[in-house]
Amino acid sequence: MNRNALHRLMIVLPLCCGLWLLNACSRQQDDQAPAVAASGEAAPTVEDADRFVAEVNQFRKDNSARLAAAYWVSQTYISEDGQLLAAAATEEQLAFESAKAEEAKRFNDVQGLSPETARAIRLIKLGPTMPAPSDPAKRAELAKLAAKMEAHYGAGQWCRPNADGQEECLKLQAIEKIIDNVGQDNRVEEIEAAWNAWHRTSPPIRKDYQRFAELMNEGAQELGYADTGELWRGGYDMSPTEFDTEVERLWSQVEPLYEQLHCLVRDKLNTKYGDDVVPADGLIPAHLLGNMWAQQWGNLYPLLEPYPGLSNLDVSSALRAQRDAEYRKRLAEFKGSPTPRDLAEMEHQADAAQAVAMTRVAEDFYVSLGFPKLPDSFWNKSLLVQPRDRDVVCHASAWDMNLQGDVRIKQCIEPSEEQLTTIHHELGHIYYYLAYNHLPPLFQTGAHDGFHEAIGDTITLSLTPAHLEKIGLVDQVTVSEQATINSQMKQALDKIVFLPWGKLVDQWRWKVFSGEIGPEQYNAGWWQLRQQYQGVGPPNPRSEDDFDPGAKYHIPGNTPYTRYFLAFILQFQFQKALCDAAGFEGPLHECDTYGNAEAGKRFLEMLAQGASQPWPDTLEKLTGTRSMDASAILDYFAPLQAYLEEQNQGKTCGWSAP
Repeated sequence: MNRNALHRLMIVLPLCCGLWLLNACSRQQDDQAPAVAASGEAAPTVEDADRFVAEVNQFRKDNSARLAAAYWVSQTYISEDGQLLAAAATEEQLAFESAKAEEAKRFNDVQGLSPETARAIRLIKLGPTMPAPSDPAKRAELAKLAAKMEAHYGAGQWCRPNADGQEECLKLQAIEKIIDNVGQDNRVEEIEAAWNAWHRTSPPIRKDYQRFAELMNEGAQELGYADTGELWRGGYDMSPTEFDTEVERLWSQVEPLYEQLHCLVRDKLNTKYGDDVVPADGLIPAHLLGNMWAQQWGNLYPLLEPYPGLSNLDVSSALRAQRDAEYRKRLAEFKGSPTPRDLAEMEHQADAAQAVAMTRVAEDFYVSLGFPKLPDSFWNKSLLVQPRDRDVVCHASAWDMNLQGDVRIKQCIEPSEEQLTTIHHELGHIYYYLAYNHLPPLFQTGAHDGFHEAIGDTITLSLTPAHLEKIGLVDQVTVSEQATINSQMKQALDKIVFLPWGKLVDQWRWKVFSGEIGPEQYNAGWWQLRQQYQGVGPPNPRSEDDFDPGAKYHIPGNTPYTRYFLAFILQFQFQKALCDAAGFEGPLHECDTYGNAEAGKRFLEMLAQGASQPWPDTLEKLTGTRSMDASAILDYFAPLQAYLEEQNQGKTCGWSAP
C-alpha cells in the first residue's frame, strides 16, 4: 500500500493519504509567558482569547482554497512555476502559523476559557509540522527547499538503453514493476539494478535535506521545543517521553508475530535464491521482498502461499482482465484503422475507465454503511490516472481543498489489488473530511494523525475472501482452516510486515533532528534501524555518498510517519468495535461490515468529532476503551501465528543487528 498519502504544514497539505493534518493535541511543557504582554498593557482576557481563535479560524476559511490550489498545481503539473507557487504558499502559511503559535503563549494564564477555546489554543501552540524560523529569509529558504525536494522526487526517473538500443526513461511506477516481480520471475541482477536506479535519484537532495532539518529545528526551538522530533511527538495528548514509551509498548505486543513471519519468509527466499544471496540466519536483502522499500511483502504471496491452489485470491488478475476488456471494447467500436496514436489514446481511456470503476467499488462500501455518495466535484476534479502529457507526483494523497466539501484524490491508479486497497484508504480520508466539515477549521483534522490513516484501512479489513467473491473479484471461495491460513498469510505480508517499517522511518528522523544521527551518518543510521527493526539489509554496500532515506516520498515530502504505525494498530481496534456494533459473533478475521447501518452510524459519530476533544475521548466513543492496544491484531491473526510457530519449529529465527 502506498503511503500514502499526508504534511509539510499545519494547514493545507495533502495527507499521503490525507490533507489538513492539524496537530491535534496539547504540549505537555510549561510555556513560560508573562501575564502582561508588555509594560503598561492589560493582561489578556477570555474575550481576547476567543477573538484570537476566531482570527486563526477565519484565516483558514478565507485562504484554504487559494493555498490548496497552489499545492495541487505543484503536484499535478510538476514544473519550476509549480514549485514557485508552492513555495510562496508554504512561506505564507509558515509565517502565519509560526507567529500564531508564539502568540498563543499569551493566554497561558488566562482563567475561565471555554473548553472549545482552550483546546483550540492548545492546538495552535503545538505549531506546524514544518516549524519555520522567524527570520523571513530563512523562512523563505525553508519553503523553497520543501518545494524543491518534493518536485525532485516526483520527477525522478531511470534512463537506460532499451532492446533497440534507444534510451528509455522509466518513472517510479515502471521501476516498481521490476522490483515487485509479479509474475515475471526477474533475475536477481535485474531487480538489483532497478533498486539501485531508484536509490540513485535521492543523493542530489542530501545537502538540501540537511539544511531543511537545520531550519526546522531552529523554528521548533523558537516555539520552545528541543528539536522538531520533540514537536512532532508532542501531538498526542501526552508528553514526548510518554509517547516514546507508548510506541515501544505497542511494538512489543506485535514484535513476536513479525519475527515469526520474518523467519518463514527468509527460509523460503533462502530456498529460492541460495545462501549466497539470502543467508539462512541473517538479514534479508531488501530488494528481494517485492517492494521498493521492503515496507510490505504482499507480492511474495505466490512463493509463500501455505496451501497452493486451494482458493484463488488473485484480485489483481481480475482487475487487469476488466481493464483489458474495456480496451478491447473501445478497439472494437473504433471506426477505421487506428493509428499508433489512436491506440495509445484508447489505452489511456481504458485505464481511466478502470480507475473510475475501481474508485466506485470503494465508494460503494462506504455508501453501504450510510455514508453519503461522493460529490460530483470529486469525480470532475480528482486525478485518477497518470497523465500522458506531464509529470505528476503519483504518490497517492487525499485533499480537502476548501474545508467545505471540495474533496478529491490524486492517485495514478493501475489495475492491481494494492491500488484498490489504496483507493479504499484514500476515501477514508475523504469521508473523514466530509464528516467533520461542520466543525471550526482548527478542529477539522483527525483525533490524532493515526486516526486519519486508520479509517480507510479499517474498511479494507472487511475485504474478506467472501466479500471479494461477492463483488466478483475472486472465484468461488473455499471455506476451511487451510483457506483461512492462506488468506491470513496474504494479509500479514502487508499488515504485519508494515509495522516495523512504520516505526523506524520516524525513528531515523527523530535521531536526525536530535543530532544523534549526524549528517555524516545519515545512510549508516538509516540501515542500522532497518536492520534492527525489519531484519533487512541493502542489496549491496552503501556509503555516505548515498541518501537512501530520500528515496522514500515521506522524507523529502516531510510527512510524519509514526501515524501509519499507529493506524495499523488502530484499524484492528476499530474493526473489532464495528463488528461488535454489527452484532457479529464469529472470528474477527471473518467479519465483513458491508451494509451494516449500525456499524456505519457508530463510525460516522466518531469521525464527526474531528479534533474537538482529546483522542482518548474519541477512541472511547467507538471502542469503549481509552488506550491504543494491539490485542485485536493478535486476536485477528491467531490462526496464522499458530501456523507460523509450527512451520518454524527447529529453525533459527531472529537476526543480529548492529
